[in-house]
Amino acid sequence: MQTLCEDVTHAYFTSYAHTDEIAKLGDLNVPLFENFLLAIDGVARSLQRVCLQTGGKHYGHHLGPSPCPARETAPRGKDHPSNFYYRQEDIMFRLKAHRSWSWNVIRPGGIVGFTRGKNGMSEALTLALYVLISKELGEVPKFPGNEYFYNSVDDDSYAPSLADLTIWATTHEHTKNEAFDHANGDTYVWKYHYASICGYFGIDILEQTGWPTVHDDGRLATQVVLGEWAKDKKLVWERLCDKYGGNKEAFDWGTWSFFNWATGKTWPTIMSISKARKFGWNRCDDTLETWIETFKAFENAGIFLSKKLMTADTIAVKSLIKEAEGLANGVKS
Repeated sequence: MQTLCEDVTHAYFTSYAHTDEIAKLGDLNVPLFENFLLAIDGVARSLQRVCLQTGGKHYGHHLGPSPCPARETAPRGKDHPSNFYYRQEDIMFRLKAHRSWSWNVIRPGGIVGFTRGKNGMSEALTLALYVLISKELGEVPKFPGNEYFYNSVDDDSYAPSLADLTIWATTHEHTKNEAFDHANGDTYVWKYHYASICGYFGIDILEQTGWPTVHDDGRLATQVVLGEWAKDKKLVWERLCDKYGGNKEAFDWGTWSFFNWATGKTWPTIMSISKARKFGWNRCDDTLETWIETFKAFENAGIFLSKKLMTADTIAVKSLIKEAEGLANGVKS
C-alpha cells in the first residue's frame, strides 16, 4: 500500500456496510472508516485533503421526524453518541488536530445511480424490479408506501452529481474543513414521479386507494411489504431475463426493506443545498431524468431487460389483440 499511496494528496471514503438492524450499523461502519483513515494517513506523505461521505442519517432521517430541510448547521441529533456518522467524524477530527491536511464531509440524501452489483440501498434497481415483475404478472404495481408520502415533496442525490460536488469541495481552498449537504437541486412529488417511472416501463398507474393508516409518532406506513411480496418472485424475474435478456442475479440485489423505508416514511427528509450554492457549487439535475439515465445504464450493462425487446413484444401483442377484435367484429356482422 505504501508504494501505491505514498504520493496520494486527496483521500475519499465512500464505503458503507448496510444492515436493517440500525443498532449494528456502528459496529460495521466505524472500524471500516477508522482503518481506512489510519492506513492512508500513515503512508500518504503529501496528504492534503480527507473526504468522508456520510448522509441523511447524520440528521436522524432514519429514526423519524427531524427539522426539515436538513442543514449543515443543525446540532447533533437525539441518537448521539450511537449515530455512527458522528463517531466517524470524531475519529477524523481527532486525528486532524495533529495533522496539516484538511477535511470535508459530504452528506447526500438517497443516492440514485448505477452500480454493477449489490449494494445496501438501491432505490432505482429495486423499484424497477418491482414494476417489471408486476407488469409481467399482469398487475398494476401499487405505490408501496402511504398516502402522506405519495403526495409529499422529496429529493434525491444522483451519483454523478454527488461526485461532482465532492470533487468541487475537495479541490478549493475556501471549502476546506467544511461539511456540505447534497441533493440534485430540484424536488418532486412521488405521485407524479412514480407514475412517470411506471410510464417509462409501459404501465399506466391507476388512482391509488386503500391506503394504510398514518401515525404521527415516526412509524413507517406501507401498503406493500416488499420483502414479503418478493419471496416468490425470483422465478418470474428469471423468466423475464430468458425472454428479454438481463441478469438473473440482479433480483438478489433488490433492497426491499430499504425501499419500504424510502416510500413508507411519514415525515419529510429534504436536504438543503443552500450552503453549497453560497460557496459556489452550481450544478442542478432533473431528478426524473437521472432515474431514466440510471435505468438505461443498467440496461446497457446487461443487468436490466432490453426495453427494445419488451416494446416490440408489447406492440406485437397489441397487434394480435387488434386483429382478434377485427375478426370478432367481422363474425358479429
